Amino acid sequence: MGVEPEMITVYVSQGPLAAEVAKSKLESAGIPVLLRYESIGRILGLTVDGLGQVEVQVPAKWEPQARELLQEDRWEDLSAPGPSEAQ
Repeated sequence: MGVEPEMITVYVSQGPLAAEVAKSKLESAGIPVLLRYESIGRILGLTVDGLGQVEVQVPAKWEPQARELLQEDRWEDLSAPGPSEAQ
């Protein structure tokens, strides 16, 4: 049996949608991902008091690459023209 790698949280979202987007981004770069959440929040669709919180975790050796990829998305969002700037 192999030893489980240490998992590091690189992103936390309030609800599953943003976590799934982050997971897809990381997996497309070849980084293994685990989503960690309270199952009752997912089953009932609750997003209050931390029940909807989803942690995106990667093995420790992938942490720098994962953070860099996720940070790139934040910069792209900030640099994209807003509705009033698009004209």
